[in-house]
Amino acid sequence: MTGTPNILFVDDEQSVLDSIRRSMRDQSGSWRMHFSTSAREALAVAGAEPISVIVSDYMMPGMNGIQLLEALKTDEQLSRIPVIILTGNSETDLKRSALERGALDLVNKPIAKEDLSARIHSALRLREAEEELRRHNEVLEERVRERTASLERSRLGIVFRLARAAEYRDEETGDHVQRVAMISRILAESLGMSPEQSEQLFLASALHDMGKLGIPDAILLKADRLSEAERAIMQDHCRIGWDILTYKTSFAAELDPASAEAEPGCEAEDVNPVLSQAAEIALAHHERWDGAGYPNRLSGEDIPLVARIVSIADVYDALRHARPYKAAMTPDEAMAIIREGSGTHFDPGLVECFERCHEKIQIVIDEHGDRKQSGGYAAA
Repeated sequence: MTGTPNILFVDDEQSVLDSIRRSMRDQSGSWRMHFSTSAREALAVAGAEPISVIVSDYMMPGMNGIQLLEALKTDEQLSRIPVIILTGNSETDLKRSALERGALDLVNKPIAKEDLSARIHSALRLREAEEELRRHNEVLEERVRERTASLERSRLGIVFRLARAAEYRDEETGDHVQRVAMISRILAESLGMSPEQSEQLFLASALHDMGKLGIPDAILLKADRLSEAERAIMQDHCRIGWDILTYKTSFAAELDPASAEAEPGCEAEDVNPVLSQAAEIALAHHERWDGAGYPNRLSGEDIPLVARIVSIADVYDALRHARPYKAAMTPDEAMAIIREGSGTHFDPGLVECFERCHEKIQIVIDEHGDRKQSGGYAAA
């Protein structure tokens, strides 16, 4: 609390207020004093002035002191004002009621000048301490928000750098994983997933081809058609991605003992929802709705929904972009391929969702086109 404290006195009898004004005259250099003859007037003053303490009579017509307390509690700012209730009634129930509704103190009338002054000074010290604590908490909360934002930026950077490491070995272009992630998020939102679920899929989907890191260059970079044996090795990137993303380190419990204690035998990585979902996607994003996919020949809804979403996003983006072995398709041509795969390659419901979102997806394709690599880095 900075500046001169504002003290508001409330009593329906003007003579009582005049008496308080005279008795508190020696505080006029330290306080700004306000006087109201009703609780409703007091509420108006408190809403217009930065009131530090309210001293209110209990027995008043219309709205009494307890009702004034209740009204103050409905406003976040006003609810922090300390309130001292003055009353000629010494009943225990009244005191309890006043304290339960947030009164700082309840004082019987008549009250000596020195006693009232001391009670107000005590209330001011409490208000100052509470305000200082609130300011301190706000600073801490801001630091937490900044730290959380920083960690989120770091997490986003790490995920997409890992994803880029996988793409770097077999793509001449650098933005496929980002587009797949954005398209997956659009589909997730259209399906009614929560913002948190959509954002998690956005991150996890970027790691769908992590397993390509384990495929030999002779196969991964081969320009000609793969042999059956080579194709089998290439398809193994799904299981390799699963293994990478579900890897349990022997020192995980030392890094995060709390997670190991929460679930005995469970390492810290096991409870990371992004990596868990990324592993699920990596393993199943080449499964097909009709069961003709790989590696486990899952079909229909046995394929995790997130993997079905990434599958359609992955195929569409590949169709829309040129590669050394093929030309880019137009939006209509690529959409026709997706539509043709409904019920065989793709979940029919997702194909319908994809068509509804096609315009949004084109914006992603247009705004995040491939950037050619130069010397190992994506050139802007």
